[in-house]
Amino acid sequence: MLQALRTKLHGWPSIVILGICVFAISFFGIESYFASHTETYVAMVGKHEISQRDFQDRMNEARRDAMARMGDQFDATSFEKPETKRQILDQLINEQLLRQANDTLGMKVSSAELRDRIANQQAFQVNGQFDSATYRAILAAQNMTPAMFESSQRASLEPGLLPRAIIASTIITDADMDRYLGLLYQRRDVRWFSVPRPAVTDTEVTDAQLDAYYKEHQADFMNPEQVSLKYIEVNGADLKVDSQPSEDDLKKRYEEQKQRFVQPEQRLVSHILVNVPKNATPDQQKAALAKAEKIAAEATPENFAKLAEQDSDDLGSKRSGGDLGWLEKGVTNAAFDSALFALQKGQVSKPVLSDEGYHVLWLRDVRSGDAKPFAQVRDQIAKDYLSTERDRQYNDLAGKLTDQTYQNPSSLDPAAQALSLPVKTTELFSRKGGDGLAANPKLVQAAFSDDVLLQGNNSGLIDLGADHAVVVRVDKHVAAAARPLAEVKDKVRQKILDERAATEEQKRADALVARLQKGEDMQAVAASAGASLQTVPAAVRMQQGVAPEVLEQAFLLPHPAAGKAEFARVALQDGNYALVGVDKVQEGDLSKISAEQRNTLRDQMSQAYGILATQGFIDSLKSKTEIKIAADRM
Repeated sequence: MLQALRTKLHGWPSIVILGICVFAISFFGIESYFASHTETYVAMVGKHEISQRDFQDRMNEARRDAMARMGDQFDATSFEKPETKRQILDQLINEQLLRQANDTLGMKVSSAELRDRIANQQAFQVNGQFDSATYRAILAAQNMTPAMFESSQRASLEPGLLPRAIIASTIITDADMDRYLGLLYQRRDVRWFSVPRPAVTDTEVTDAQLDAYYKEHQADFMNPEQVSLKYIEVNGADLKVDSQPSEDDLKKRYEEQKQRFVQPEQRLVSHILVNVPKNATPDQQKAALAKAEKIAAEATPENFAKLAEQDSDDLGSKRSGGDLGWLEKGVTNAAFDSALFALQKGQVSKPVLSDEGYHVLWLRDVRSGDAKPFAQVRDQIAKDYLSTERDRQYNDLAGKLTDQTYQNPSSLDPAAQALSLPVKTTELFSRKGGDGLAANPKLVQAAFSDDVLLQGNNSGLIDLGADHAVVVRVDKHVAAAARPLAEVKDKVRQKILDERAATEEQKRADALVARLQKGEDMQAVAASAGASLQTVPAAVRMQQGVAPEVLEQAFLLPHPAAGKAEFARVALQDGNYALVGVDKVQEGDLSKISAEQRNTLRDQMSQAYGILATQGFIDSLKSKTEIKIAADRM
């Protein structure tokens, strides 16, 4: 065939045809090359991509927070719902919109705000005070430098800059307060009674009715889906550390980790900040530098605090004379550090440029670093050695378990034999969890995941916290199934009777309301229904002794005309109904509200209005920004 083609392809027509074929092949080849690019974002906010990793990290963070907050009430399945995933994605989108607005408006996290955020974290405190050695040790254990951690903290503070500014600028006038307080402390003369549930006269339920109700409400009579698991467990608390460190080992570790036991040199400093806008023009930069140089020329230890209160643009420190407290190397940026540690005690620096602007520094005092001797920290080093050794054994065993179960995804037996660990089993449990390990939401989530439940694979290593982890696989799976009608017949009959009673009660309550609206006396109507009328003169919104549903409905009713009450029916939590009447409305007495109460409520209103204004601002940003969402990647 190839020879035939060669024989026929001669002359310019054949060359043209061949050229077209080559062009077509080339075009489609290139086109397929470009088309092979696969988008992986979950959302695009303008030109910024929110990746699947970003989204999953936030999901995991939200899940951990919910577990810590709700404890045994935590429902892992709620995080599988599309609405929950969308709420979390919306948070990420809103944060990115705020970050982009920060860039446009030139807003940034100040060094003072960042410093306060870090210093106030309890993990870094000893006896209620920030401890730099603890700070460095914790970061080192997480393979983080101070610069890396500070960058992450700055990033977490950035989305809050504009909301805080909007809330701080929200103004609540005295007229606003009076209107709000007048409504909040409004008083209403309320009468109400609970309608007794009528006896059901039609108690006959046929087999056909039972069958029809059962089929229509079959979801109410299901046995839940359940699984039992096989699992291999690694628990650091069960590991025994046989080896004891020698004195030489301890001394060697002391030398290697000596920095942990050294209090670094610290410097007590005050500063005056001359702000430079983020997108400053050359003229603005020159003006800021000239102002900073003038301040530096005038500043002395005697007048520095006064100049800071007068001229500093750092709102966090100017009221305290520019005081930044005790600082050590690495807490601020490189230029600030270099200038600060070049000063002699009592000196005032020349202007120092940072991302915020120009700083004029005054070194007030110096505290040199001291190293604790080996004898003083020996016991701590020995304790840390044993803990580290246990951690090493745990990590080694957990790593081997991960490797073994990954290499043999269809069975736990090879890993159990290789590591001399037993394969254990759980009882059956549903998506709501069970007893023992099955009470842990992480384990429940893994057990009902597609990979474990549907694909039949081993799970990954599930970290249960405190050096405790498991790998699981499904032992038994019982699918959700409707319970037979014969088994739930009594429950079905009772539900039918309950619905009949509820329908009759609602009809009765509506008929009683109609009588009241026609002008019948409420006391007489209550008596005819076999109920006791309750009267609450001058009831307030927080009235004690009145059902919340009754109070809510009473304050929703319109103001009654003179001599004519307003009435309504309201459903109570117990399934019964109540009839509510309002005879009179009086505005709140503002003279009885103290200044302290007004101020507290004003702050609450500022927060509420500020949050609404922030949401409005975010909505405005959304309307001006192209946002793409890939729901199938959530």
